[in-house]
Amino acid sequence: MRDELLFKIGQSVRYLRNKKGISQEELAFRANLNMNSISTLERGINNVKIKTLYNIASALDVNIEEILNCKF
Repeated sequence: MRDELLFKIGQSVRYLRNKKGISQEELAFRANLNMNSISTLERGINNVKIKTLYNIASALDVNIEEILNCKF
C-alpha cells in the first residue's frame, strides 16, 4: 500500500524537476545524492529525511515549502 503523503511529495519533486528541465541524474548530482534516491523519492517508495529534502530543494532552487505544498 502506498503512502499518499510520500507519493505527493515525490510527485511534487518530479514536477519541479521537470519544470526546471533537468534529469533525475542532474538533480542527484546537484543535491549530492545518488540517482536511485531521487527515483525512489519521486515514486513515493521511501521516506525522505528533512536534510535530503533540503538538499533537493536547494538543488531545484526552491523552498522546501514549495515541495511540501504539492500544488502542481
